[in-house]
Amino acid sequence: QVQLVESGGGTVKNGGSLRLTCTASGSVFGVNAMGWYRQAPGKQRELVAKINVFGHKDFGDFALGRFTLSRSNDHHTVYLQMNDLKTEDTAVYYCNAYVRDESTRRVVNEYWGQGTQVTVSA
Repeated sequence: QVQLVESGGGTVKNGGSLRLTCTASGSVFGVNAMGWYRQAPGKQRELVAKINVFGHKDFGDFALGRFTLSRSNDHHTVYLQMNDLKTEDTAVYYCNAYVRDESTRRVVNEYWGQGTQVTVSA
């Protein structure tokens, strides 16, 4: 079994910073891609940032220049550094990963974390 363990959400004031961490744990053989999405009340889930196995990163337009994404050497953990947070960044942030587990190795499955709340107050 593979689990995505998220941490780092919370409440900050406008202009503040937060760092989210997501770790793929359990029977992980390899991580093909990993990243973060977010969903605000009444809105669709949208991409925040992701990184693939080759190190290529994609960001939502709103994240450019404010958010950075990095990962651990074993590719099992990603770190989302969010700076200059705005009230419109308030949402539940979900970790997403495409993982090959130890039992199948060749099969890639998609996993989601349980979500972590980020609230930015004025």
